[in-house]
Amino acid sequence: MTDFKDDRYQILVDVATSFIDEQSDPQENQFVFSYTITITNIGELPAQLLSRHWIITDANNEVQEVQGEGVVGEQPIIEPGARYTYNSGVVLKTKVGHMQGSYQMLSEDGHLFSAPIDAFTLALPHALH
Repeated sequence: MTDFKDDRYQILVDVATSFIDEQSDPQENQFVFSYTITITNIGELPAQLLSRHWIITDANNEVQEVQGEGVVGEQPIIEPGARYTYNSGVVLKTKVGHMQGSYQMLSEDGHLFSAPIDAFTLALPHALH
């Protein structure tokens, strides 16, 4: 797998998060967050999302690593200029944490490449200043 800047293989990942109060139980250190991911193919070729790799870290520096095929049971093919959006969630033991990772992509021409997912914060409303 090659990680270099090539205009043919460019994926942009945007993330929006929210705290799910009704599914959380602070007394049991269970904090549920949802996240919406929008993946945009800004490259020149169609690309299929083959797998995901997440590193999830809570405020106690406990790390969960998640790897698997596709996202939410799908391995979408994203055309140039097109977007794919999905929702998922995570449970933390703390009020604040963060996630980062990557998607492994396969372009139409058979090139495997990684699409990085920059670190994003998961936090209760007003937990951070």
